[in-house]
Formats: sequence, C-alpha cells, structure tokens
Amino acid sequence: MAEYKLAVIPGDGVGPEVIAEGRKAIEAVVRGSADLSFDYTEFPWGSDYYRETGRLMPEDGLEQLGAFDAILFGAVGDPQIPDHITLNGLLLPMRRAFDQGVCIRPSYLYPGVASPLAGKQAGEIDLVIFRENTEGEYAPVGGRLYPGTGYETVVQSNIFTRRGTERIIRAAFEYCDRRDGYNKVTSVTKSNAQAFGMVFWDEVFREVAAEYSHIQTESLLVDRACMDLVRWPEDFDVMVASNLFADILSDIAAVVSGSMGLAPSANINPERQYPSMFEPVHGAAFDITGKGIANPLATVSAVAMMLEHLGRPQEASRVDQAVSQCLNERSVVTPDLGGSATTAQVGDEVARLLEQG
Repeated sequence: MAEYKLAVIPGDGVGPEVIAEGRKAIEAVVRGSADLSFDYTEFPWGSDYYRETGRLMPEDGLEQLGAFDAILFGAVGDPQIPDHITLNGLLLPMRRAFDQGVCIRPSYLYPGVASPLAGKQAGEIDLVIFRENTEGEYAPVGGRLYPGTGYETVVQSNIFTRRGTERIIRAAFEYCDRRDGYNKVTSVTKSNAQAFGMVFWDEVFREVAAEYSHIQTESLLVDRACMDLVRWPEDFDVMVASNLFADILSDIAAVVSGSMGLAPSANINPERQYPSMFEPVHGAAFDITGKGIANPLATVSAVAMMLEHLGRPQEASRVDQAVSQCLNERSVVTPDLGGSATTAQVGDEVARLLEQG
C-alpha cells in the first residue's frame, strides 16, 4: 500500500470551496485503487490567520510542510490586505524554500468548451507553459532609499542564475521530447530592451536547444508572444519564459482555452528533495467567493498533475478522463462555462464519473 502525506492549504477566497472538490476527486480515486491512500493534514493559513497573528503562516510553517510528500493549495489574497503582503507571506515563500523552480501550466481546449476565439475547435489549442518559478522578476531583491521624501528611490532587481535558467529551459525541452504530438519549444523574452537578464536567457536557450536538434525552436519577444497566443494559439506546443512573462502568458492561454476555471498548475521541485505544490491558477476570485459557483475543475486537474508527479500515471489519467467527460457531456458545469451547476455539484459529478470508471 502506497500512502502519501498530503498537506492541504485551502487558503482564501474560493480556495476552500475548490479544494473541497479536489479532495472528493482524490477520495474517489483512492476508493477505486487497491494500493493507494492519502494521509491529509489541513492547515488554516492565509488572510484570516494573518488578521489573528500578523503572519500568513507560523514561523515554523515551512519546517512543518517539509515533511510532506506534496502540497495541495487553494488560493491566497484578501481585498483588505495588500497583495504584496499575502503573496509574499505564503505562496512565494513555499515556492522558494522548496526550490519549486519548474512551474508547469497546461492549456487545452476541451470538447464541450467554447473558446472566445472564433472558429477554434476542440483540441486545436493544446499547449503547455513552463514558468521559471523562484527567481527572475519575482526575486525579493531590492529596497527603498530615502522613503517618504522627494528623493525616494526604489530598486527592484531581476535575478537570473545559470542554474535556474538552464533548469527551466531544459525541463521544457524534456517535456516536449516525451510528449506525443509536440515538436516545438518557444522561448519568450524581451531581450531587445533588457540587455542583461534577457540576453543571458536567450544565450542559455540556444545552448540547451543545441542538445535537442530534432525539436523545432523559436524565440519571441513577449509582446509578440501575447499577440500570437490570441491570434494563433494552435501554433504553440511548449512555451518557456521567466517568472513574470510566463505568469502573464498562462492567464492569456487559460482564457483563450475557455476559462480560468480550467487552468491547473504544478510547482515542481525537480530533484524531489522537497514537496512539490499543486494549485489552480485562478486565485482567490473575490467577486464570486461564497456564491458556490467557482469552477473546481482546475483544482481537480491539479490533482491529476499531483498524481502524475507522485508516480501514479494511471490514476492521473483517470482523473483527466473524468474532467474531459464532465466537460464534454455539459450536463453539470458551472456558470463560467455557460452552465448552472454549483461548485459542489461539479465535484460530485467528477467523483461519480471516477467511481463508475
């Protein structure tokens, strides 16, 4: 019997709502498996915890999480707390402390889902974005000089290491190499304007690409990449970009594929020295919090990515198939996809599909 220790952090906004449905999917998978179980520990960290303690998580929070096999995360954020406090108090520290340098964000146009782009058919949009996840533009390097005066000066530095840059680019090529139907890796930078960090990225990309001569490559400036994602998303297989650029690109990719509610994310520690983290891309979604209409399928798909990472590809495939069937049948979908089902009803439907095989 394989038992995995899973840390569950529902967090803020719709996080608790969608995490509850992700757990339903896990439990349905476990019921259908003879040799799989999960030991859950739920942590009440986030904005409410911050209001009580002045911290998003306790001082030894990262030490507590380090003992787990994986982390299932909902969202962080609160309308009454500045985003830079919430993000830097919980999510980003986990990514850095656990060296989760490879962020994987797939985008797929499912049967039964309409793209806002005219004429796009199911399966035509099928791409994966690899995001450098621990440094780049989000590195906490900088500061303020003479704050509150007319001479106030602010410095925010981008940090690109050879290790981090090569690791994410190589991960993108490795993924493309083993994925059926994929044959191109697109690197996205702004090296015409950023002559140090982005030029360095381009150099490393060319060095790694030379080892994969059978894979087609292209390099795009980020503004061109954003345009092409809207004009011709079917032209992309794997995209690889820095922390900031890939963050923006993955939101565009999610929307052109039908809904932010379908976008999962895996934050991977490739060396497996620390737990990896799995989450929906959509964030806290304050506007629909508490209404029971958040789409939980991004979280369910993140569960599939977690199972794949834990070495359970058959179970991961079952979850992916249940998501696809739920969307294709369209009898139980949330309002973002034109339906009227609640978050819990969609979670129940996925669990039913998993149990019926």
